[in-house]
Amino acid sequence: MRKKLPKILVTGAAGFIGSAFARLAVKKGYKITVVDKLTYAGDLARLAQIKGKYKFYKADISVPREMESVFRKERPEVVVNFAAESHVDRSIKDPSAFIKTNIAGTQILLDAAKKYGVAKFIHISTDEVYGDIKKGKFHEDSPLKPSSPYAASKAAADLLIKAYVRTFDFPAVIIRPSNNYGPWQYPEKLIPLSILKILRGEKIPVYARGKNIREWLYVEDCAKGILKIMQKGRKGEAYNLGSGAEKQNIQVVRALLKELNTPSDRICFVKDRPGHDIRYSLDRRKLIREIGWSPETEFSQGIKQTVGWSLGQKKWLLSKWAGVTRLYK
Repeated sequence: MRKKLPKILVTGAAGFIGSAFARLAVKKGYKITVVDKLTYAGDLARLAQIKGKYKFYKADISVPREMESVFRKERPEVVVNFAAESHVDRSIKDPSAFIKTNIAGTQILLDAAKKYGVAKFIHISTDEVYGDIKKGKFHEDSPLKPSSPYAASKAAADLLIKAYVRTFDFPAVIIRPSNNYGPWQYPEKLIPLSILKILRGEKIPVYARGKNIREWLYVEDCAKGILKIMQKGRKGEAYNLGSGAEKQNIQVVRALLKELNTPSDRICFVKDRPGHDIRYSLDRRKLIREIGWSPETEFSQGIKQTVGWSLGQKKWLLSKWAGVTRLYK
């Protein structure tokens, strides 16, 4: 007899990574309930291929009565929390939304999950909680030294979760992925913004000289890693979810220009972002040892797939342009 799969509540599932996880979970036979506030970065078009296979609530995780209503009606056995404000530039302009959603919203979810006896709470954090590192790699016990208001809000949520684990024996697991990229990413982040700029015939803004290094993880690989950690991760533990594919920002942009057969004079170096982290790099030995996960998509393959998807979804990308331009006014 096939083991009964737990009912999952996925917050932020109309977002970039959350939607990739939701699509995968449904494909694997899980019954999911989706909660999303549908901010500028949320879009139910990302869930079109699983339409009719999930229950949806337009709700805000930072509003207690809304979360109480969802938990009371749905009684999820597992919560996977993707809901977050996530763009560093926006957090520098106005940190308030990040504090409200990423810290207060997480606390409200934790209390609802505790009240309704959730068996496992999976929290999606970020590698940015560690700050930057010039040499070596961050492991899960590395100190949290966030540089931006965004990273600080995510680090605060991580610490709050660890406190709930210690104080209430709460069944939480923290996942810290590296930089994701791939289909359906809102074009405020480096890769989709660069593609959108190329499609519009405009210059691509690159901070400083583009030497900042990030570890790039294809979004569908990330979703698979999260699902495996949900299934096998130990209560109270944190897991780094990285790819090992470290690239300078300028290398990423040049790869996109090459893939789209566009000249390099389209790059425009701009003033560096305040507090810009130099390099992120995750030690994922714990993930390999305990969970048995490794990424399947090489960076060059992922870029090719992302560009191909973007060309096929040009209308969707272009429809986001007005929201992106407002950020930089």
